[in-house]
Amino acid sequence: MAAGAKPRKMRSSTVILGGMGILATALSACGSDPDKRCVDRADYTFDGYRIVDSKHCGSSSSSKNKRKTGPSTTRVDGAWYYDAEEDGGRADYGTFSRSEAVDRGGFGCSGGSGGG
Repeated sequence: MAAGAKPRKMRSSTVILGGMGILATALSACGSDPDKRCVDRADYTFDGYRIVDSKHCGSSSSSKNKRKTGPSTTRVDGAWYYDAEEDGGRADYGTFSRSEAVDRGGFGCSGGSGGG
């Protein structure tokens, strides 16, 4: 700054709006649900779990559902799989624990280690 120059004053509305944006970002990142996919736990290959329709994942993670596949009926062991990488209808590198997925990250969230 040049000698004798006064620092620029910000209007209070600018400061308040900027602060509200930062606060909203912090709260929404921590309060949002983690990314999840419904997978068949009984169908795992080196590519990961097979992603199935969400109707196979009820409120209980251990619910077993039947799926019609022609003349025979097969069982689908549907469960929510959180924070997984998806490729070609398969999901891998995630967790079945919602609380663990929430603890993995998010700006301002408590309980996480903060590291990868």
